[in-house]
Amino acid sequence: MTDKAFTFQTLHPDMIMDALFEQGIRVDSGLTALNSYENRVYQFQDEDRKRYVVKFYRPQRWSAEQIGEEHQFALELLQDEVPLAAPLRFHGETLLTHQGYYFAVFPSLGGRQYEADNLDQMEWVGRYLGRIHQCGRRMPFQHRPDISTQEYLIEPRQVFEQHALIPASLKAAFLSATDKLIEAVTAQWHTRFESLRLHGDCHPGNILWRDGPLFVDLDDARNGPAIQDLWMLLNGDKAEQRMQLETIIEAYEEFMPFNLNELSLIEPLRAMRMVYYLAWLLRRWDDPAFPRSFPWLAEEDYWRRQTAIFTEQVRVLGEPPLQLTPMY
Repeated sequence: MTDKAFTFQTLHPDMIMDALFEQGIRVDSGLTALNSYENRVYQFQDEDRKRYVVKFYRPQRWSAEQIGEEHQFALELLQDEVPLAAPLRFHGETLLTHQGYYFAVFPSLGGRQYEADNLDQMEWVGRYLGRIHQCGRRMPFQHRPDISTQEYLIEPRQVFEQHALIPASLKAAFLSATDKLIEAVTAQWHTRFESLRLHGDCHPGNILWRDGPLFVDLDDARNGPAIQDLWMLLNGDKAEQRMQLETIIEAYEEFMPFNLNELSLIEPLRAMRMVYYLAWLLRRWDDPAFPRSFPWLAEEDYWRRQTAIFTEQVRVLGEPPLQLTPMY
């Protein structure tokens, strides 16, 4: 696979149309690009006025086995009546190929935006996350990775050190802040949890609302602690987060027990996401879509802010972890 394929420069509308036609789908509406940076995702309508979404996976990221595990997990969840966008089968297969690209076709399932401050909606989501994890604990992923400090901290640190986009005059301070954050996270990281198959990226943007939650995008599915699928739903100050967490866990435990040891991983996981996300942007910088969408990454002020953000997260990691209100 060429570098141009990695950055999707060889993926053109005619190629997409041809790939779909090979599966018996005639595009009648044209292709509407959806908001996705890692992959290329398009919505369209066929000649029978049925609406679909086609997703072309970025080459060199996931293997066929790893994508297959994502699809299998989605289909298991659908079988368990979890509302989720799962890939469609064509001739018995969900993972399709065309000119070196892996792709999949999904039904187009619309919905409203999930309301991140709505406790009633949060309760619904907590209940379904319990069901997702009930399915996820049946077996681990064999090919997809585990959430680990190696992938989320150590490897990104190497990207920071080598990447020329970070201004030379600011690099030493930024790397020092990164090292202190890695040290703080490593000191608090533990494995006193049951490792489950997870959604992996369960932020409010990956939940739609249509008479209940609809989960989308299992692209970052991994093995890891249950709290990974819960903490990104929290927002506001500590008191608000505690109320939200209590709402989610009470609903969650209708289907799955929750291990309170995992609460101490919320801020380490937040820090790991910060570091991993920033390294992801740098790894994708050769894709023309990234400089267009994230131009501030080339500005010195951005890296000063990131140094300050990492330093602040070290301070947060020194505070007591979020806890549930004691029950008497």
